[in-house]
Amino acid sequence: MAIVANLRGAEQAVSYPQIHYVGFPLSISETFQQRNTNKTIAQAFVEVADIQKLCIGADKQLVVYLSMGFGNPYGDPYSTELVTKFTAQLVQLGITIIAPSDTVGSSTPEAIETLFTQLLSAFPNIEFGAHLHARLGEADAKVRAVVRAGVQRIDGALRGFGGCPMATDDLTGNLPTEEIIQTLASEGIALTINQAALQKALMVSAGVLMQGAWARSRVSFPCSLPHAISHKHGLNLCFHRMEGIRGGLLVSLNNSLKNSL
Repeated sequence: MAIVANLRGAEQAVSYPQIHYVGFPLSISETFQQRNTNKTIAQAFVEVADIQKLCIGADKQLVVYLSMGFGNPYGDPYSTELVTKFTAQLVQLGITIIAPSDTVGSSTPEAIETLFTQLLSAFPNIEFGAHLHARLGEADAKVRAVVRAGVQRIDGALRGFGGCPMATDDLTGNLPTEEIIQTLASEGIALTINQAALQKALMVSAGVLMQGAWARSRVSFPCSLPHAISHKHGLNLCFHRMEGIRGGLLVSLNNSLKNSL
């Protein structure tokens, strides 16, 4: 997957045969949309429509991330009804994968379960994903809430690398892939994951990104295209180096989850 902020980035992304999914961050918050992609929400919806047409023509799948999907720190309007309204607009554009995102790590397990239960009930034919951020020790409860709601797509990053520069807490990062796997296993969900390959990926991530720093440290990369993509052992490993977005080794568990939940 490559996450892009505009049509030009999408045009570059679809030119890579290794990239199967193109992600676009559409924010529930007007303030964050401007800060993150330098456009209004209305302009972003136009961009989504254009990228969707591009993806269809290139045989790629567009994933729309609903940034600030669990509230925002700017005082902009937010409600689960507003998330539902955005989702309905995206469905009209033909988007089939939508991922409400906890951009600043403010969600609670209760809020996660409530929002996804509501969305799954209202849009049974849409594939919803959970892109959550968490502080140390919070991932387990958030993953369990996602599972209870019936979501079958969860984003994770090796060692929890990445996060959002706008988060007020420096310890807030992506959900660690290894913790997601552990939680799902404790829920009795069997994942078709090559453990040896996972351990090797964890070692590589430490060498590439940590450079001796603590496991939860995060770095920022000034680049506009994915550095490398590999696709095997049931894992999609993506090393994102996107301008203005904190990067990391991301592992998608989507295929395994869809076969297990």
